[in-house]
Amino acid sequence: MSIKRISSGGEFEAKIGYCRAVVAGGFVHVAGTVGQGEDVVEQARSALTTISTALEKTGASLADVVRVTYYLPDRHEFEPCWPVLREAFGANPPAATMIECGLIDPKYRIEIEVTALAPQ
Repeated sequence: MSIKRISSGGEFEAKIGYCRAVVAGGFVHVAGTVGQGEDVVEQARSALTTISTALEKTGASLADVVRVTYYLPDRHEFEPCWPVLREAFGANPPAATMIECGLIDPKYRIEIEVTALAPQ
């Protein structure tokens, strides 16, 4: 089985030692991704853009996502993100889980992790 690693060049990839995405076993596994912005909605949109770019580098897209996990330090901030998430996944909604937990830095309000089908 071949493994393909995708780097986005993000600062934490080098500091911590991980890839933005790994293609293995018929799937694209995208690492937990935080976004930039002043609020949770802006950060969700930014994280999805980073995730989408990583998926595109493998030949996949958000339409291929089969599983998504959302991590938020405050579960009450999740509902304002729903329109952004609905727009991103459209007619292809993945299975989803939301977990309330601490993130690496308090400035981050959401982290998103996805698994997508890899192109054949």
